[in-house]
Formats: sequence, C-alpha cells, structure tokens
Amino acid sequence: MDLPLQPSPQTAPLLVLGWGNLSRGDDALGPACVAALQARLPAHLSPQIEFLDDYQLQIEHALDLVGRHAVLFIDASLSCAAPFEVTTVHARRDTSYSSHALSPFELGQPMSLAAQAHLQAALDRALMWVDASATSRCGM
Repeated sequence: MDLPLQPSPQTAPLLVLGWGNLSRGDDALGPACVAALQARLPAHLSPQIEFLDDYQLQIEHALDLVGRHAVLFIDASLSCAAPFEVTTVHARRDTSYSSHALSPFELGQPMSLAAQAHLQAALDRALMWVDASATSRCGM
C-alpha cells in the first residue's frame, strides 16, 4: 500500500538544489552557486528557502521536492549557452540507468576563470528567481 507523501510542517516552500564535485574543477559550479546564493540571501527570505547540495542528483532527492512551491536546480553543463541557461523542467518517467557522467572533469582542478564569471551571472539570475518566487508565494 502506497502512502501519499506529506511535507513536513517545517518544509520551506522554496528549495535550491545544486550538485557537483568541488574537487572536479568546473563541476563545482552547482554547489558553489548554492553556497554563494545562500550567503547573499536577504534575511527576510531565509525562512522561505532551503538550500541543499550533493555530489550528484539522486533518486532520494525526489523526497526533498515534496511540498515545495518551486525548486531551482543548479548543475554545471558543457552543452548550455554561456554564461548559463534556464530551462523549465517537468516530471516525467525516465528509463535511463545512469545518474551522472564524470568524464569531462579532472580531479583536483580549480574552477576555470570562465566558469567563475558564469557563476556570477547565474548567481544574479538565481537571486532574481528567489525574490520573484518568494514574492509570488507571499502575495507581495
């Protein structure tokens, strides 16, 4: 018998979820953006947003989505337009068996200068998303 998932009473309406490996050069963009966004978040928005980062997206992260008004997913990509790309995602059945490819990145490499610049541009856009999402949620 499947029980419906219920959000915790402490679940923040907004979630920022980033993934990547801090020791794999540009793959660090996801967690770096999450950390920078959390550091720059205006104090009045803090109770509305939860931040989460991990090495890679896992099936268990589906539980972190329960009860959210909106979620911002952040990951590095070699195929997106610079400096960043925003795409709306929708739930769908997936038949793949792999969760993440690591081949493009060297272990122990620092983030490139281009990735650092792209991070700043993405961070500015993420702050706009947070503000707009929190405002629409609160009816401000």
